[in-house]
Amino acid sequence: MNELEKCMAGEYYNCHDKIFLDLKAHARKLLKEYHALAYEQKEEKVNILKRLFGGIGTNVSVGQPFICDYGRNIYMGNNVSVNMNCTFVDCNRITIGDHVLIASNVQLYTATHPVELAERLTPDWSPETGEYFCRTYALPIEIGSGCWLGGGVIVLPGVTIGSGSVIGAGSVVTKDIPENSLAVGNPCRVIRKINRENIECLK
Repeated sequence: MNELEKCMAGEYYNCHDKIFLDLKAHARKLLKEYHALAYEQKEEKVNILKRLFGGIGTNVSVGQPFICDYGRNIYMGNNVSVNMNCTFVDCNRITIGDHVLIASNVQLYTATHPVELAERLTPDWSPETGEYFCRTYALPIEIGSGCWLGGGVIVLPGVTIGSGSVIGAGSVVTKDIPENSLAVGNPCRVIRKINRENIECLK
C-alpha cells in the first residue's frame, strides 16, 4: 500500500511523500489561475474547477479566495454555492450534495493527528527520513443535499451532516448531525428538527 492509499484508507501516512507534494503543486497552480480571474469570468472559473476537483455538477460557484490542499478529493453536486474565504483541507474525500449553501469562512478539515503526544510523534524521526515529525491521518467529510452551513462553521474529520440540515454560524461540528436538523454551537448540537412539511423538495 503506497502513501496515498494509506491516506485514503484513514491510516497514518507520510504527508511529505512526493505524491502529495506533486498534488499540492498542481492544486496551487490551478488556484493561482483561479484567483487571477475576474468575478464575471464564470465560464473560465468553472473550467478550472473541473480540472481542480474530483467531480463537479452544474451551477456550482466558489467564491474567491478559496483554499484547498489537493482539490482532487472534492466532489460537489448540482446547485452548490461556496462563498468567499473558505478552506477545504481535502486530504481525504469531501463530498457535497445538491442544493448546498456554504457561507463565508467555512472550514472543512479531513486531516488530523493523534491526541496523545506519544502517539502523535513519529517514532525515530529525523530530518533525513523525509517524513513529517508527527503522525497524520485523514477521514472523509460528507455534506448531504439541501444543507446550509452558516458563516465560520468548522467541520472536523470524519463528520457527516445529514441532508436538509442547517448548521448555525460559528459552530464547530465534531460529530455527525442527523438529517433535517437545526444544529448550533461548540460543540455543535441539534436544537430541533426541520423540514417536516417540505422534505419532498430534496427528492
